[in-house]
Amino acid sequence: MLSDVGDQEVSIENSVAFRNGIAYFANSGGLVQGWDISDLLDGGTKYHRVFRFWTGDDTDGSIVIDDEGFLYVASEYQRFNERSQRLGQLMKLDPSKPDDPIVWSIPATEIGFEGAGGSWSTPALNGDFVYFTTAAGRVMEVDRHSGDIVWELDIGSPAIASPVVVDDVLIQGDCTGALYAWDVSSPRKKPKQLWKMQFGGCVESTPAVWHGWLYVGTRLGQIYGIADPAGK
Repeated sequence: MLSDVGDQEVSIENSVAFRNGIAYFANSGGLVQGWDISDLLDGGTKYHRVFRFWTGDDTDGSIVIDDEGFLYVASEYQRFNERSQRLGQLMKLDPSKPDDPIVWSIPATEIGFEGAGGSWSTPALNGDFVYFTTAAGRVMEVDRHSGDIVWELDIGSPAIASPVVVDDVLIQGDCTGALYAWDVSSPRKKPKQLWKMQFGGCVESTPAVWHGWLYVGTRLGQIYGIADPAGK
């Protein structure tokens, strides 16, 4: 999907997040928007923008919304402009304060993919914590209230897949072809690695879990279904 911002044509490469009648999305120009579509959903014809924020750089990952309505956004670092340097690449936004929405932000300027840094992935929420992965291979657990990094792990670079948490297990892939699982049931402690699997191609897609099976695809065009043999 393409949209025009000023004199630039930019793409929208992420999913729409929705809460209380407002649809949120971002684009490759780093523009985060919220549109009130409640009248459309009721059969009407009216809609209007209620939130607009520029991260400064390409935002491929989807916006994540917590139970209080805060937004978690991860952006790339490839334009190296002043705004992205000042704001950071991992951020929490308060859409109820459109003139000053930054609650906290974290820099992630380490180069990790195609000469760029930042994050290509969608954050994952689990309880009071949010998980971010950067292109340089940093996997971080962040206290979603304070913005403090609780712990950090290093995996293969580039790491452009999105993390997912299921039953207090954090699952993450990287472009060395590795897929990891960590126990995050005690989130204040650095997690124990439960297992690691190695595939032949970059794990870029977000793992999906269904009926006890874990499904993941690679850039070689293969899709794997993974399950505990005892639980099949």
